[in-house]
Amino acid sequence: MIDDRADTTWDRALDDLFLRIGHRFARADLRRRMRDYVHALLGPVGRKNGWQLAEYAGHRTPDGLQRLLNGATWDADDVRDDLQAYVAEKLGEDGGVLILDDTGFVKKGTTSAGVHRQYSGTAGRTEIPQRGCPQPDRRLRRLRHHPRQVPGGPRTVFPGGADPQPKSWTDDRQRCRAAKIPDERAFATKGELAKTMVVRALASPLPIAWVTADSAYGQEWRFRRLLEEIAVGYVLAVPKSQQVPRFGRIDHLFTQAPQEAWERRSCGDGAKGPRVYHWAAVQLPAIEDLDGDQPTHQRWALARRSISRPDEIAYYLGY
Repeated sequence: MIDDRADTTWDRALDDLFLRIGHRFARADLRRRMRDYVHALLGPVGRKNGWQLAEYAGHRTPDGLQRLLNGATWDADDVRDDLQAYVAEKLGEDGGVLILDDTGFVKKGTTSAGVHRQYSGTAGRTEIPQRGCPQPDRRLRRLRHHPRQVPGGPRTVFPGGADPQPKSWTDDRQRCRAAKIPDERAFATKGELAKTMVVRALASPLPIAWVTADSAYGQEWRFRRLLEEIAVGYVLAVPKSQQVPRFGRIDHLFTQAPQEAWERRSCGDGAKGPRVYHWAAVQLPAIEDLDGDQPTHQRWALARRSISRPDEIAYYLGY
C-alpha cells in the first residue's frame, strides 16, 4: 500500500528525475506540464485519457497536456537517453538482462498510427491493435530470484523502442501524413527493429550481460548473428521448425535425446511456487568469428518440457 511517506518519497524521486531532464524543455511551463503528466500516469487514475489525467494533475482542462504532447518542441530521444542514465544509476547491476517483448494497444477505428487487424496477445483474440515493438514497459531485470522491473506508463518506451508500421500504412503515405508519421518512416521487420534497439541499448550506460526474446525475434538469424559478432550472450526462443546446423529441425534433435538427457530444474519462483520443468541441452558446432579469432561463447540448443504435459516443449537457441 502507498502511504503518505511512500507518496512523499515518490515525489522526491520524480523531482530528482526532472532535475535531469528539465533542460530538454525550453520553457518552465512545459517542464511543469511534463512533470504533471508523468505524475498522473503513475497515479491511481482509472482511465488515463486527457481529461482524467488533467483532473488528477489539478488542471481545469486537458488543453495544456495536449499541447505538450501534440505541439511542443522537445526531443523524445534525448529524454529517453536521460532516463536510461537515471535507471542505470538507480537500478543497474552487473548481469542485467535485456528483454525484447512487444505488445499491442487495442484501438477502435482505423486512424490511430499503425493500427492493423491482427492477433493481439493483450486482448487474447484478433483485434485492431496499435503495436509497440519492443514492448512499452521496457524492463531491465536483475539476475535474482525476484526480478525487479522498471515500470513505464502508457506509450512510454524504455530503453528505446519503436512503433513498427505495417505495409498497409507505409505504402499509403497520405494515411501516414494524416497520422503524423514522418515520410522517412519505412517498413521494417521486428528483427530489423530489434537490431537497431539492441545496438542502441548496448551503447547506453545500462549494464546488459545478455539478451532474451520470444521466437518472433529468436528465429531471425541475422539478429542472432549480430549478437554473436559483438560477443553478447543470448537465450532466444525459436519455433519447433527452427533449423539447427548439422542437426536439422530443433524438435527432431530433441526427439532423439535419451531420457537421461532431461534434467528436472526450476526456472525460478512464480505466483504458485517454483516453476519446475524438464530441461535438455545440446552443444552446437562453433562458428568462427569473422576476424578469425576463436569464439568467446559456446552455442547451444535448449529444450524445456512440461512435467505434467510432456508433449508441450519449448525450444531455444543460446550463445
